[in-house]
Amino acid sequence: MDRAPAVAGRFYTAEAAALASQVDGFLSGAGEKLRARGLVAPHAGYVYSGAIAGAVYARVEVPARVVVLGPNHTGLGAGAALWPARGAWRTPLGEVPVDAELTAALAASPLVTPDPSAHAREHALEVQVPFLQRARPGVTIAALCLAHLALEDCVALGRTVADAASAAGALVVASSDMSHYLPATVARRLDHRAIERILALDPEGLYEVVHAEDISMCGVVPATVMLVAARLMGASRAELVRYGHSGEVTGDDDQVVGYAGIAVV
Repeated sequence: MDRAPAVAGRFYTAEAAALASQVDGFLSGAGEKLRARGLVAPHAGYVYSGAIAGAVYARVEVPARVVVLGPNHTGLGAGAALWPARGAWRTPLGEVPVDAELTAALAASPLVTPDPSAHAREHALEVQVPFLQRARPGVTIAALCLAHLALEDCVALGRTVADAASAAGALVVASSDMSHYLPATVARRLDHRAIERILALDPEGLYEVVHAEDISMCGVVPATVMLVAARLMGASRAELVRYGHSGEVTGDDDQVVGYAGIAVV
């Protein structure tokens, strides 16, 4: 079973050569690369957040195997829906094989259910795939689409992700945008409250501050799970590679969406 692209032509161009050129431009940052355990990357349309996603992918060494965690925007499927251990994810750039071994390791969690329906129309994971394809040709992935989970479930799932990723030498990608449809000054203040907890490698603190201050960070669950996993995998610090918001593109600072690219090392 292959996963067909759902948002090609909307969130990013469906024309292969143009997409490759655009993503390569986003990935063109220079400098020494970090050996990251995890990262946070945004998932809006590339015109809005592609430069920020590209900056964080360019900052790290992308290994041959990657676990991608994203929020469930559609409400379809299981609460922790795993793409089954077969087939490939297709984009205009070609196919990315599903990593059967890594997927099977994630399926060991009692919280996880193999369920392609949650993935069928979800954009948050799909928009990461072209970056992975261009940053690491031949990459394989395991993909989890996560609805809202209790903190204790995020911690339990993070342990499973850590075990799976450690055994495979995999990077853990958390797909998330930050605040949604707020004035830029308010979004920046709230976003940096959440970013502070990520930089402190504090998954419980991230989960709590997002809920206590009603920060509309759609990928708080994937980011919390990633932080739990990264700490167990030996992460000792995090770096905010780039922060921005949609108003920097549109010129409208009244209702922006925030974006952060963060590497966890």
